[in-house]
Amino acid sequence: MPTSTWSLQDAKNRFSAVVDAALLGQPQWVTRRGKPVSVILSVEAYERLRQCEQATAPSFSALLLQLPQDDQAFERLSVQQRDVEL
Repeated sequence: MPTSTWSLQDAKNRFSAVVDAALLGQPQWVTRRGKPVSVILSVEAYERLRQCEQATAPSFSALLLQLPQDDQAFERLSVQQRDVEL
């Protein structure tokens, strides 16, 4: 668990300190009965996460549709085939 961890009661009692630490760029983890239940972030950190969430990679089908649509046929190569013994 991260070093910046607060029990719920401590976070309530020292909320200003929790927010100040989050503003310094350190996410503050809040636990209830020893289990993490919440993370306090600065607005800047939250906005960076939102931008990453919204920047989705294109789907495979979208990438295929972006390929050039040439109607030209491929040139057929004349290659000698080898004999196969069965």
